[in-house]
Amino acid sequence: MNYHNPVLLKETVDGLDVKPNGVYVDVTFGGGGHSKEILSRLNEEGRLFAFDQDPDAVRNDLNDERFTLIPENFRYIKRFMRFHGIKKVDGILGDFGVSSHQFDVAERGFSTRFESNLDMRMNQKDVLSAYNVINDYEEGQLKQVFYQYGELRNAPKLASAIMQARQVSHIQTSEQLKKTLAAFLPNHKAHKILAQIYQAIRIEVNQEIEVLKEFLLQTEQLLESGGRISLISYHSLEDRLVKRYIRNGMFEGEPEKDMYGNFEVPFKKVGKLIIPSKDEIKVNNRARSAKLRIAEKI
Repeated sequence: MNYHNPVLLKETVDGLDVKPNGVYVDVTFGGGGHSKEILSRLNEEGRLFAFDQDPDAVRNDLNDERFTLIPENFRYIKRFMRFHGIKKVDGILGDFGVSSHQFDVAERGFSTRFESNLDMRMNQKDVLSAYNVINDYEEGQLKQVFYQYGELRNAPKLASAIMQARQVSHIQTSEQLKKTLAAFLPNHKAHKILAQIYQAIRIEVNQEIEVLKEFLLQTEQLLESGGRISLISYHSLEDRLVKRYIRNGMFEGEPEKDMYGNFEVPFKKVGKLIIPSKDEIKVNNRARSAKLRIAEKI
């Protein structure tokens, strides 16, 4: 079984416009699919660095002198590039979200398909897990997580149901969570709603929105002029942040104008939004929600 099927493989790496002797970063190494494709386009002088905080992914390290795998969260990209003596890079690739492997290993707790303990930590060394969110958060915090990260309108009712169930006993497994929220999972929509609930908890556990913001702000500082970012998002919260950052260089408000009335922004968009073909989705159903955006440092 493949560790992870790389989504939009050719399109994402094409978007980097790889220079054979350039320095590149793949911030979501996973099974190494995108990294291998980048390496295939580099000459002996080219360098590729990759990040992955998941110990399972680190086992996929590539035996290539041009390649360095950094077992850390990509929110620290600038710090670790400096540690390796790199001040500027020519391109950065990111394929966000959960890998196929993480979904397919039941005990990681990412998938709605399996009975497992509530976990969802991308880095197994992290203290906060899905169990902590469900059992320790106050009602207001739970409501905020479901509303903000799951975009669930009935977030107050979901939070209330969890608080009531907790008075009887801790909610330890995915099945217990499903039973607790059964009243809000009508048959025709159960899978969709459960996926939104899981997404909300997972984003909270792994601080995915904060991590993405921290990372994006560092790309401008790390990239050479003319360097590119090629980024795949899987849900609207991520995609909105990427889109706004590419357009404005910030997440809220509008950028300042120069003396000629033009907005001062760090990036220019390259091409249009790219989504997977029907053929790719047939082969890899998890690609169905992917959105690829490419931008160039001005």
